[in-house]
Amino acid sequence: MKHLNRWVYAIVGVIVLLFAGLVYAWSVLSTPIAAEFADWSKAQLSMTFTIVMIMFCIGSLLCGLLSGKLSAKMSVRIGAVLFLLGFFLASRTQSLAMLYIGFGVLCGLSSGLCYNAVMSTMVRWFPDRPGLISGVLLMGFGGGSFIIGKLYQAWTPAEIGGWRASFLVMGIIIFVVLAICSFFFLAPGADFVAPAAKNSKAAVKIAGKEYKPLEMVKKPSFWLYYVWAIALSAAGLALISQASGVVWEASASQTAGAVATIVGLISICNALGRVLFGGMYDKYGRSLSMQLVNILFIITSGVLILALAAKSVVVVIIGFILGGLAYSGITPTNSAFCRAYFGPANYPVNFSLINSNLIFASFGSTVSGALFDASGSYNVTFFLIIGLAVVGILCSLAISALDKKEN
Repeated sequence: MKHLNRWVYAIVGVIVLLFAGLVYAWSVLSTPIAAEFADWSKAQLSMTFTIVMIMFCIGSLLCGLLSGKLSAKMSVRIGAVLFLLGFFLASRTQSLAMLYIGFGVLCGLSSGLCYNAVMSTMVRWFPDRPGLISGVLLMGFGGGSFIIGKLYQAWTPAEIGGWRASFLVMGIIIFVVLAICSFFFLAPGADFVAPAAKNSKAAVKIAGKEYKPLEMVKKPSFWLYYVWAIALSAAGLALISQASGVVWEASASQTAGAVATIVGLISICNALGRVLFGGMYDKYGRSLSMQLVNILFIITSGVLILALAAKSVVVVIIGFILGGLAYSGITPTNSAFCRAYFGPANYPVNFSLINSNLIFASFGSTVSGALFDASGSYNVTFFLIIGLAVVGILCSLAISALDKKEN
């Protein structure tokens, strides 16, 4: 069977994830909403993002469980409809409940469906580069919040309620783009042969057997990695969801456009870093990739604590760059670890189970919002991130010990 060049499918996957990843722009998207509903607390608005992450995991899991009955093409089309409905409801919101349902439930569910459809289909074209292709695809997912955030800032009127038209326009655009891209969701045929890996010194561990989901969850390495993913994802989501507020605390004189640009640095570094970490996993293996994420989060927190003490936007920028790179290492490692340790045969379901860590990690944004409400400063959140990174270091060391024992 004749196919297009495999990089064509990768580009389509990046485009889909670019739009599916806009849910990460909540820090920017919510700013005019908070201005219109001034009586809503930081924690209440942050709960929207928590719901998004929970529904994202549910959508990803549903896509994996139904992969034998529901094609990736159809999953993306369903996602397109859900995004349209979600943004429409959100644009009409007059209550937290409607915002939670529109943006939180429907957009979060759509994002998860599209995410698993892309990852489970497109990575099959690159069995020789599991880390790299995961990073390339997830670059789109990470970059979506920056691009959408900037466009949102550019076309959203400054007056109260101007965000509503922007939400409606975004819903329509996403629907059209995803519907078109769905036609390119094709899995490689039985005659497809991947090019041989060029790097003979690759350090990727290869699964000794194919693990079914129930077999995977009985492995200690799964649970250690799962805790690591929860801890570090919570750290990243805590930073992302409160990023705009961190800039305002460092310098209250910043314009909304400047804040969006500064916050967007997290997304840019998150996007670019995913390719770097994906390639790093292929070449140097799991341990170095995981520990570098842990260390970067600790350094990020230290820099941002210094930034708030010095009231320096420049230091905040440095912290956001480091934070974006730190968070970028989690998702490509999730994908590569899943295939390397548990095999590709059951990847759609196994990967969604690993990604379900976000159900628990998503509370990082709500907790960080509550910490700010209680303390009036984001420093407490940065100490929380350091603690989560220490948990990550211990989990990574434990997996290394298990690897040595099994070998």
